[in-house]
Amino acid sequence: MPSFYIVSTPIGNLSDITLRAVETLKQVDLILCEDTRVAKKLLAAYDIKKPVESYHKHSRSGKIDYILNLLKEGGNLALISDAGTPAVSDPGSFLVGKIVKNFGDEVKIIPIPGASAVLAALSVSGFESDKFKFFGFPPHKKGRQTFFKEVASEESTIVFYESKHRIQKALKELAEAIGERRVVLCRELTKIFETTYRGTAKEVLENLEKDKILGEFVVVIDRKK
Repeated sequence: MPSFYIVSTPIGNLSDITLRAVETLKQVDLILCEDTRVAKKLLAAYDIKKPVESYHKHSRSGKIDYILNLLKEGGNLALISDAGTPAVSDPGSFLVGKIVKNFGDEVKIIPIPGASAVLAALSVSGFESDKFKFFGFPPHKKGRQTFFKEVASEESTIVFYESKHRIQKALKELAEAIGERRVVLCRELTKIFETTYRGTAKEVLENLEKDKILGEFVVVIDRKK
């Protein structure tokens, strides 16, 4: 039976990868990745010599058909993202859905868990985590206002991602939407410049603007009291 592995990769520090992830990537026939340049750096660090193919949100239907055909022929494939766990706020979820739809139980889909920016940020937030909601990335333009209205109305702990290009705008919008509700902002998780900011959205923004605004960000919002 062919296998399709969902393999978590480091979110910053290369040592974040698990032993099982390395072993899995060494044994599969092909590794699917977002960016082959990023993937090759990781693979080289662990002496993994396997062919790689790109699969990302812009991949055409022909690429998906190619992947499905490899599985049909009995190939064992692995899916990785540039950082973290594939198929979480990631085009990998669409591919996994296609595999399930086309093969059902004829292809074994196996998670190889590991680093996750969502869980890493949540674990250091100090907020209640028995119930939380992940919102992915806010829309760039259309639907952005609705996004923050939904965030404000949600009663449980919330986690979402934002890029360096829009984090200041997001914190301003968040301050307007949630007022004094507590926020934790994690920057560059597991990297050299890893920083955690705590306070209201307004306070976090003020402290962030004192530093260099770089990297990817994870925002965690405390539940409504």
